[in-house]
This record gives sequence, C-alpha cells and structure tokens, in this order.
Amino acid sequence: MDVDAEIQRTQEERQKMEKDLAALTSLTFDTDLYSSNKYEGYEQSIAVNDDEDNLDPAENEIARKMASFTAPKQFFKEPLRTGQEDEMSGFNQPGKIIDREDDYRRRRLNRIISPERNDPFLDKTPGPEVRTYADVMREEALKRKEEDVKREIAKKKKEEEEAAKDKEKEVEKPKKRNRWDMSQDESTGGKKAKAGSDWDLPDSTPGIGRWDATPTPGRIGDATPGISRKNRWDETPTPGRLNDSDATPAGGVTPGATPAGMAWDSTPKLGGLATPTPKRQRSRWDETPATMGSATPGATPAAAYTPGVTPFGAVDMATPTPNAIMRNAMTPEQYNLLRWEKDIEDRNRPLTDEELDAIFPQEGYKILDPPPSYVPIRTPARKLLATPTPMATPLYNIPEENRGQQFDVPKEMPGGLPFMKPEDYQYFGSLLNEENEDDLSPDEQKERKIMKLLLKVKNGTPPQRKTALRQLTDKAREFGAGPLFNRILPLLMQPTLEDQERHLLVKVIDRVLYKLDELVRPYVHKILVVIEPLLIDEDYYARVEGREIISNLSKAAGLATMIAAMRPDIDNIDEYVRNTTARAFSVVASALGIPALLPFLKAVCQSKKSWQARHTGIKIVQQIAILIGCAVLPHLRSLVEIIEHGLNDENQKVRTITALSLAALAEASAPYGIESFDSVLKPLWKGIRSHRGKVLAAFLKAIGFIIPLMDAIYASYYTKEVMVILIREFQSPDEEMKKIVLKVVKQCVSTEGVEPEYIRTDILPEFFKNFWVRRMALDRRNYKQLVETTVEIANKVGVADIVGRIVEDLKDESEPYRRMVMETIEKVVVNLGASDIDARLEELLIDGILYAFQEQTSDDANVMLNGFGAVVNSLGQRVKPYLPQICGTIKWRLNNKSAKVRQQAADLISRIAVVMKQCGEEQLMGHLGVVLYEYLGEEYPEVLGSILGALKAIVNVIGMTKMTPPIKDLLPRLTPILKNRHEKVQENCIDLVGRIADRGAEFVPAREWMRICFELLEMLKAHKKGIRRATVNTFGYIAKAIGPQDVLATLLNNLKVQERQNRVCTTVAIAIVAETCSPFTVLPALMNEYRVPELNVQNGVLKSLSFLFEYIGEMGKDYIYAVTPLLEDALMDRDLVHRQTAASAVKHMALGVAGLGCEDALVHLMNYVWPNIFETSPHVINAVMEAIEGMRVALGAAVVLNYCLQGLFHPARKVREVYWKIYNSLYIGAQDALVASYPVLEDEESNVFCRPELQMFV
Repeated sequence: MDVDAEIQRTQEERQKMEKDLAALTSLTFDTDLYSSNKYEGYEQSIAVNDDEDNLDPAENEIARKMASFTAPKQFFKEPLRTGQEDEMSGFNQPGKIIDREDDYRRRRLNRIISPERNDPFLDKTPGPEVRTYADVMREEALKRKEEDVKREIAKKKKEEEEAAKDKEKEVEKPKKRNRWDMSQDESTGGKKAKAGSDWDLPDSTPGIGRWDATPTPGRIGDATPGISRKNRWDETPTPGRLNDSDATPAGGVTPGATPAGMAWDSTPKLGGLATPTPKRQRSRWDETPATMGSATPGATPAAAYTPGVTPFGAVDMATPTPNAIMRNAMTPEQYNLLRWEKDIEDRNRPLTDEELDAIFPQEGYKILDPPPSYVPIRTPARKLLATPTPMATPLYNIPEENRGQQFDVPKEMPGGLPFMKPEDYQYFGSLLNEENEDDLSPDEQKERKIMKLLLKVKNGTPPQRKTALRQLTDKAREFGAGPLFNRILPLLMQPTLEDQERHLLVKVIDRVLYKLDELVRPYVHKILVVIEPLLIDEDYYARVEGREIISNLSKAAGLATMIAAMRPDIDNIDEYVRNTTARAFSVVASALGIPALLPFLKAVCQSKKSWQARHTGIKIVQQIAILIGCAVLPHLRSLVEIIEHGLNDENQKVRTITALSLAALAEASAPYGIESFDSVLKPLWKGIRSHRGKVLAAFLKAIGFIIPLMDAIYASYYTKEVMVILIREFQSPDEEMKKIVLKVVKQCVSTEGVEPEYIRTDILPEFFKNFWVRRMALDRRNYKQLVETTVEIANKVGVADIVGRIVEDLKDESEPYRRMVMETIEKVVVNLGASDIDARLEELLIDGILYAFQEQTSDDANVMLNGFGAVVNSLGQRVKPYLPQICGTIKWRLNNKSAKVRQQAADLISRIAVVMKQCGEEQLMGHLGVVLYEYLGEEYPEVLGSILGALKAIVNVIGMTKMTPPIKDLLPRLTPILKNRHEKVQENCIDLVGRIADRGAEFVPAREWMRICFELLEMLKAHKKGIRRATVNTFGYIAKAIGPQDVLATLLNNLKVQERQNRVCTTVAIAIVAETCSPFTVLPALMNEYRVPELNVQNGVLKSLSFLFEYIGEMGKDYIYAVTPLLEDALMDRDLVHRQTAASAVKHMALGVAGLGCEDALVHLMNYVWPNIFETSPHVINAVMEAIEGMRVALGAAVVLNYCLQGLFHPARKVREVYWKIYNSLYIGAQDALVASYPVLEDEESNVFCRPELQMFV
C-alpha cells in the first residue's frame, strides 16, 4: 500500500474530524426552524445616514425582483440628498493621489528605483561596480527564469493534487468509525454486556489519587507498582530520580537519555513498551544537605549569612547570573530549582533521528517535511540560566530628559524653512539637526542645500517656491545629476504624495532636465520608473506632464540611451511595467520621430524569445497611433507591415493587441490609408469567422475602423458580410463586446455604400431588441455608445423610424432608461428636425416628454430640459395646442415644495419662451411673467437664479412695452437682489438689469439707475469673469441712458479702493462709458483725476486711457495730442507701474492711429518709451516691447531701425542683447520693409554692397 496516499487520507480524516468537532459549537440543530445563517435578520453594520437603511419593505421587494433590469432605488435616491454635505463636497475631496488610485495604479509603489547605469557615450571604461546594459539584461533574464520555474512548480503541484484525488476515488474509503458506534466486542456478542462499576475493577492497578506522588518517568500509569503507594508526606517527589546512584533506569534506557515512560512533563511516546524496575526511592530527609563544597559542616556559612536567609548577590533578580547563584549559600529551594531545570531540559530536548528510529517500526511510517511556515522554538522560556546576563553590561542609566515638549503645532523650522509634515521627516529630517555647516564635507553641504530647496518647493509659500525653483534650475549642473535625482525621485514615490506636490516636483524635474542635458543619461531609468505612472493617471493634466517630461528626457539623453534603458522592461514579467513602458516608448517616438524607432520596433515585434516582447512592441505601435493621430500617415505602411504577423501569432494576447493596434492605426489615419491595410484584410476576415470572445471583439473593432476607409462599393459589401457576425454578437453578455459591437455598427452604418432600406430590414429589429433595454442605461459608457450609434442610424433611416420605436419608453418606470431615451430623441430631433413626425407620433412625443419631465427625480435635470426644449423648438407652431397643458404643468410645479422641482419649472420657461412667441401666446407669457414676479422672494439661490433667467427670456421675447409686470415695477424689485452673492443669481440678475438698461431705460427714473450703479460696484468683485463683464457692459448702458457725468463720478471714486481687481474692472467700465458716450465726455474728468497724488488713482487713470484707446480705435486721432503731456509725465515717472501702464497706452494709441497722420506725436512719445528698453522687470519689458511693436506699425520699420542700429554692435553684451532682441522682432514683423532702409555701405574690392534698384524713383 502506498504510504503517501495513506498519510494524505489520514490528514484529510483528521481535518474532517476537526471540522465536525468545531461544528458542535455552531448551530446544527433545528435547522428546519432556524436558518443556518445566525446573522440573518440582524443588522451587521450601522448606517452612516438613516436614509440608507430605513427602506420600505415593498421597495426592497421591488428592488430584489427588478435587480436584473435596473439598479436598486436607493442608488437613484443617493444623488437627491441636498444640503450642506453637497456644498462642502469640494472640500472633502481626498488630496492624496493614492486615495483615488485603484489597485492597478498602486502597483507603481512596488517598483524599485534602480541604481545608476553606465553611460556608454563616456570615453572611459566602466568600473566593475557600475551597472551596464548587459548586467540589467542578465538580471531581467534571471527574473523571468525564476518566474517560469515558479510557474512550473505550481503546475506540477496542481497535477500531483489532481492525480492524488483521482487515485482516491478509485480506492474505496472504509467506513469511518463513529464514537457513538458499538465496539467490536459488543457487536459480535449476542447479548449486551452489563456496564461495570469502578468498584468492580481489580486492586492490582489502582488509579492515581489526588494526593499521590507526582508521576515520574520511572512509573507509567498502566504499570503495576511493586511497592504500596506513599503519600506526599513521606518524601518530596522529584522528577524521575535518575540522578540517584542506586536507581535502575526504567525501560532499559541509559541514564541521562530521554526517559522511556510517558508522563505529563516528558516528550510523548508509545507507552507500555517496558515496565520499569520497582525500587524504593530514598528520601531527601535522609541526607545531610551540603550547601558549600569546601565548608566544614556546622561552620559559619560564607558571607556571614545563615542559609535560607536573604541570599547575597542578585539571586532574586529577574535574570539571576550563574556565578551569583553558585558563589552564595543556596537554600534547599534554590538547589532544588537548579536540579528541576536541568531535569526539564533533559526531558524536553529534541529527540534525535536515531532515537526515533529505535522507537518506531521501520515499515509503515514516513518522515514528513515540516511546513514551510514552521519555526521551532529553540530557546524556551524555562532556560533560565542560558539567558544572557546583565552582569557583563553597564547598569541602566536614566537618560537626560528632553525639556522641549512635542506639541501638535509643528515647531518653527531653522533658517526660515517651511513647515514639515510628519511624512516629510524621513526625507528632510536631517535638516532639523543643528549642525554647523562649515564642519560638513562639500558633498554633505551640497546635499543639505538641495534638501532645503526641495522642501521650499514642496511645502513653501509661492515666493519661496519661485526662488527655490530658480536656484535649482540655475545651479543644476553645479549640484550634479546624482544628488538632485537621488533626492527628488524618492519624494515622487512617497505614498502620501498629493497632486499639488507631485505637480511641483515634476516641474522641478522638467527644469533640471533642460539644464543637465547629457548628464542625465545614467539616471534615465530611474526617472522613467517615477514618471511612467503619470502616463496612465486618470487626471488629463498629469498625463500631459508625464509626456512632456519623457519627451524632454528623450531629447536630452538621445534615442540609444532611451532604448537601452527601456529594452529590459519590454518583456518584464509584470504587465503593469510593460504597459507603462509601451506608453513611454510612444512618447519617445513622437519626440524623436517614428523613422528613428522603426528598426527597433521591427526587431521587438518579431522577437522569438518571448511573447511579452512581441505584445509590448505591438502595443507601442497602438500607443503611437493614439498619441500622434494623423501624423502616422507617412509611416502607416511600415507600421502595418511591422505588426501584421501578430494576427496569426500562437499567443491569444498578441493576436488581440495586434487587432487593437490596427484599429488604432485605422482610426488615426481616417479617411485615408486604405491601401496600407490591404495585407491585413484577409487574416482579419478569417479571424472574425474563427475566433470567439475577446479576440473576436478586437478583430471586429479593427474591421469596423477599416471599413469607413474603403470606397463605397467595397464598404457596402464588407458591411453586409460582417453584419451577420455583428447581429449574432448582439446577444453577447460581455460588456466589452457590446461596446465594440455598437462602435462597429456605428462605423459601418455611417459609410456611404450602406442603404437605408438594408438597415431598416436587417439591423433595426435585432438592434432595438438586444440593446434598447434598461440595463444598458446603467453603465455610463454603454449609455453613451448606444446613444451615439442610434443617432448615427437615425441619420441614415430618418427621425420617424427611430423616434417611433423608442417614444413609448419615455413612460418607462426606470429613470436612467427614460433619460437615455430623452437624450437620443433630443439629438435626433436637433440633427434632423421634426418634419417627418406625423400627428400621432407628435401626440405620443409630447405626452411622453411631459410624463418624463414630471417624473424626473435625480439631479441630472439638464437631459430632460434639453430634450423638452429641443422637441418643442423643433415642432415650432405645431406645439400651440399643447401649450396650455405645458404651462399648467409649469405653474403647478412652481408651487411644489421641492426646490429642484421649482428650479426645473423655471428653467423650462426659459427654454420654450421663443416658441410661445411664435405661437402668439403673448397673453400666456405675460401671465407667466406675473407668476414669476411673485416668486422673486424665493429663498433658494439656485431656484431664484432660474426664475431670473425665465424672466429674462420673457423680457427678451415679449418686449419692454408689453411686459407684465411693468418695467418700472420690476426693476426696483431687482435692485436688492443684486446684493445676493450667489453666482447664478448675480449673473442672471445683472443680465436682466443690463437688458432693461439697454432697451427700456426710459421706463425707470434716473435716481433708481444711480442706486443700481452703486450696487454694481460691488459686483465688480465677483469671482466669475462673466459677471464682471456683464457688470461693466451695464455701466455703459446706464451711462448712455442717464448721461456719463454721474456714472463717471461714481467710477472715479472707486479708483481709490485698495482691491486691484475692483480697480481694473472700474477702469474697463470707464473706458466703456467713454466708448458709449464719446471720449470727450470722459477725458477731461479722467485727466483731471490724474492730478491726485495717489499711486492707485494715477495707475487707474493710465489703465483707463489704455483700455479707452483700445476700444475707440481710430477715434483716438482726435485726442492723441490732448493726452500726450500726461503720457510724457507717466513715462518719466520713477514708479515702474506708471511706465508699464503708459507704455501699454502708447501701444494701443499707436495701433489705433496708424496711417492717420499723427506721426509727430508718436515720434515724440517714442523718445520717452525708448530709454525703458533696459528695464529688468519682465512686465515692464513686455509693455515696452509691445509699445515699440505698435510704433513699428504706425511709424514704419525704418524709423524704429534707426533707433535700433546704434546699439546692435555696442561693446557691452547686455546692451547688444536688448538691441538684437528688438531687431529680431522688427525682422519678423516687417522683413520686406527693412530691405529698403538698411544703411548704404561702401563697396570693397571683392564685395559690392550697392543696390541700384533701390535707388530708382519714379
């Protein structure tokens, strides 16, 4: 019999027995009354919000029944929760990157920043400690081999387990004996034996009593003792008495060996093999205790202590030392303790293999390997004397107390450094050491400097960050690539990193790369490990940053270094590494050009060694197509040829990625490039007929993107052929397959050769049967794809066919499904109009959208509103019979207690106001205006904003004269609403006031307009640009209505406020007033205000002039001479901002009056502008350069060139740089004009500089 099989069976039986025993503690009775699940009917968690769990039982039942069609109602109710939590939701967003990452993206933290690699472009031979390309490739090969071996081992184990199970089934299991079964003797006897009593047992083997001697290895429980039992008062029992000189060892065991008997304190073994020799044991009381070896009995004990009194020297310490015990007078208890310890150690020592062989038979047993997780206890707690002693070590000293208490508030950092977060201490903790920097080595000083700058970038204020960034950039080569990257890259791998911190550190890398250039080569792989995860980040801007870094890195390091760094990762065992490497290679290709990478791609895609390399190479092609789009066209044929063999690869994943890459190439090159795909059409066609599952989905996607590139005839043929397979796959349960099928149907239907009749008869029935179901509305991607495909089909077959099939679903009980239907109808009707819709369908449509609108409960109201508005606007005058019903619904919903419902009703008015005008329902609109006017006391700002929007729509359509309530009543009611700080309210209110000011200013007294002016000043502080712009325009309308004087006085006073944004908006308003009411009404007051000796006011006046001349354009020729003295003064002012703003005003003035004969004033101003070209402030430089550009347009390039020539060859480099910068901008802007104005140079012997054709005049 096979020993292994028996062992395995025994183990399984034991496990089953343990499970049965464990089941006794669980609920195994009355299962007909109670459920086997003891938690059933009980809450297992406490809800965060009561609304989640206080569900109606009926709702629960419906949710359970409808689970296959739609999501449970509690999920639909989730977005309806309003209140403070919604308002604060923006503040509760997790700042850490890891909080929003899934498990796949978190694998970036498993990657290790590799050591520096050798730079092959250096002129020296690398040392043995430097990692070369060969070393890296060997390491990767070893990892792959290790992974293969592990896989083989796992496979083999699995096969062995399956083989063992099969064998088990063949061998019939014997019935396992139950403890309730009868014994064999009882079953054979015909009569049941009478149960015996303990009193009937023979006296030869008495049981061990409670007061009996402790069992010893010399006495086994089932052995017959030769001496009558003694009680505990006869002697002190010792553990075995093996040390007695006259004892015969039991069971033939050598003295000192493991005792043969089984006892409570010995190693368990088979009992009853030998009967110990009976022997009277001597009592300890018969002996004279000898406590000290050399002491005379009865002499005074050593150390002047009586034995048994307090022992001397550390005996009672937690860890007594052996010499302390030995050198003192030991009490009998201490002596006995030593003997016990020695005896217990002897008993519990591990048995040797020889001893075990002697105990167990040679056959029928097998030595099992211990489990991998088993760690034997080598040092039991009983080994007291073997414990290291404290006597050889110095005694414990109480450390000096640190008086600096640690509070929650971080202590101030030395040297003006920003605060540190707790997680920053491991990176920047050494900065807290108060060391003298002069004592540090140069390398340590450099490292400390880098850490300080990085801490300022990461946690500092904006000015600190700006300075630190500049220093890191300027001193990058001085610091060196190694120290910089060794500090920056670990920070980017920090698990607690936040988005803003990552953005700043990536910016540091970008700036540093630019400076280090070729020095970055040994660190390319390090940087890639950290930056590659950005390429798959869900944040678009993070992906862009990652691409930019890798692009700059590839330009700095070169193609060879990039390939050498990333080649080992192409066939890495980890799919995450391969994915990010493929994306990084696509960025390298876009940076250095596809042709440079083509030979490498060809080699990788045809790799014979590993399918992973081929897979990654083909994925690189896919990512290149996605990244650079139509720029693949020049290289399309080469790329297709490189990957086409993958369609017939033996590995399924390679075939899938090849098809997806072809789809990406076809999508990028559309509508061109069909010739390049000729070679792959046949394998694709065979593939879609032979494959299933994911491979088929990929092949279908490739075909779907290639068909639109074909001519109409071929496209029609291929569509009909592939549609058979697509219709079959309509029923596929796989979500990914559904998305791809929808995409392919959309592509095929949109091609020219496909006939509408074919779509109606062959595609539509199955399409609506399989896709237009509730479940499709629950997944956002499916929802979007289905709507797009249906709209594309509608473009072919018309509105009536599509709307007629789905209009009934507007009354479906699933809200997400109704929303999907409404969005589809909206897009179809907007694209194609409503002319095909007949009277019956029109009734169904209006009825459906009214029902869907009224049943709307979720937050996403825009879909229903847009759909309602689109349908009503498309039907136009055909809606007139339904308008009373629609308006009745709106009025009823304006009274609803729910704020969302009221808001929807008001929004709907603004959508249909134009149609109501077309239908001639002005009386109805006037009535709605009165109703809305009564609701202006609404307390919810969102609803109030919608009501103002509806009023604005009615005012726009009905006109000022017919408006009810009258404008004179409406406007005073709006004035206090202007104080509302909600953006939606502000925007709609200011638009409405501006519209009234523009068209109906005469209905309102001037005093009311002045009140509004003062309210509008506050609105210039709004955060939203649209509100500020509307406010500024309203000032112009009001000034036009009541005259500029009063409005201007209000605005000029506002120039004295401290807030810059307020002043800037005021200057724009002044300029608009000037434009509206002519400049001559504003300029005198404006120039007079410049005399106020206050910087803010003067800068405001100059900015107003700048905007004024920008707005009035050619009208400026009448006012240029008036403002020239003011601009002269400003251009000579000591304040930089004066000169900057004046230069900006000169620019706009010059551009406005170009060619209008004002050159003398402009040259005069040019003389004041020119000295500012050497300013260092970037803002001033920009303003001055733009002023000079304006002068080039107004005065001509020749005049500016004359100013420029004097400094082009100046001995000072800084002077030359400025003049050449001006010259370059001249050259770009007026290249042809400069030719005629170059200076005349005398001819030399070999060079003729004379240009006679330029000296010809007519």
